[in-house]
Amino acid sequence: MRHVLIVDDDDRIRQLVTRFLQDSGFVTAAARDAAQAREVMKRFSFDALVVDIMMPGESGLEFTKGLRQTRCDLPVLLLTALGESQDRIAGLETGADDYLPKPFEPRELVLRLNAILRRVPAKVTIASTFRIGRWIYNLDLNELVDGQETLRLTAVEGNLLLALAGRGGAPVNRDELASLCGLEDSGDRTIDVQVTRLRRKIEDDSRTPRYLLTVRGTGYRLLTEDV
Repeated sequence: MRHVLIVDDDDRIRQLVTRFLQDSGFVTAAARDAAQAREVMKRFSFDALVVDIMMPGESGLEFTKGLRQTRCDLPVLLLTALGESQDRIAGLETGADDYLPKPFEPRELVLRLNAILRRVPAKVTIASTFRIGRWIYNLDLNELVDGQETLRLTAVEGNLLLALAGRGGAPVNRDELASLCGLEDSGDRTIDVQVTRLRRKIEDDSRTPRYLLTVRGTGYRLLTEDV
């Protein structure tokens, strides 16, 4: 399964792209700006980035250029409302691999992503893993292992873990978690239900959690350790 990071300050676009890529078989994470994207990239490996150009602060062009200056060769697909040829050229000159003007058909986004990924030589990498108590989570396999038992997670549970773990123990509010997991239209309590189910898997006692913690008035945070 391919791992894609979506970087877009527009909540609606970020949610739509996240949901469609998940439905198309990708594992996703999302960031609202370049700074948050860098923090997520410190903790997880990705196969490609989908980056909006017109972001406040550091633009998508500046972000992509900065990645290339650090010799990061991850494929980058730029999204923008700017469709003129000079804008496309400017995007490609920063080192982006492709350029998709808005509005776009979600299916075209998937086709372009797959085309980019086919051009990238296959890499042999160690799976992204981290420890939650007695469990080790394997991002590539979306499963928890403790040496004796293996638990497969649902796609939503995996995305929930990824969204929380990517913050390094900092709280994440419910609305943002719903957005990152593609559940923003599923009702106010959906995230709480998913958290309860996940706690039953990772906690020794889900009624007194030690790792997936509630932050009153905000949302949740996850305590992890590097493997």
